[in-house]
Amino acid sequence: MKLKNNIHKTAIIDSNVKIGKNTKIWHWSHLCKNVIIGTNVTIGQNVFIGENVTIGSNVKIQNNVSIFEGVQLENFVFCGPGVTFTNVLYPRSEFPVQNKIKEYEKTLVKKSVTIGANSTIICGNTINSYAFIGAGSVVTKDVESYSLVAGVPAKHKGWVSRSGSKLKFSSKLRVAKCKTTTEKYKLIKNKCILIK
Repeated sequence: MKLKNNIHKTAIIDSNVKIGKNTKIWHWSHLCKNVIIGTNVTIGQNVFIGENVTIGSNVKIQNNVSIFEGVQLENFVFCGPGVTFTNVLYPRSEFPVQNKIKEYEKTLVKKSVTIGANSTIICGNTINSYAFIGAGSVVTKDVESYSLVAGVPAKHKGWVSRSGSKLKFSSKLRVAKCKTTTEKYKLIKNKCILIK
């Protein structure tokens, strides 16, 4: 199937949606009103993007991802298949008045984060730059930069480099070198810092 103007004919694009150059939107995806999409973004099949969501440039969103209002993805974020973002902490279908919230909980996913397949991101949290969320995780709190988290709920399992390689720190100096680049990292007060 060919994309016409990089948007498949089955995609639904609501009013006032801004889509950057070289962005591809595949089958049966729905972008609600006031969405902003950067350049060179790939949005897979059957993706839902809620009202007022902002997505940066060079983002890859795989099939069956749900991104609800209140979420912001910065540049170079990767969302694996089936990732879901929430935007209400205490939803109840029995009490629809409570669900008519004027402002949803905010979730910020910073630059170059990877979110593995079938992960759920609970609203109101920040996932900091270069963090790596393992497949099937449930993120219930903020995630530090370069942190590798996994599980239900997601817990810190280690540290990763900008390229995603797992870092191994020496016990004395608390310094690690990336396996795939010449970058060096240091642990300072339980935070991973790039020292190049």
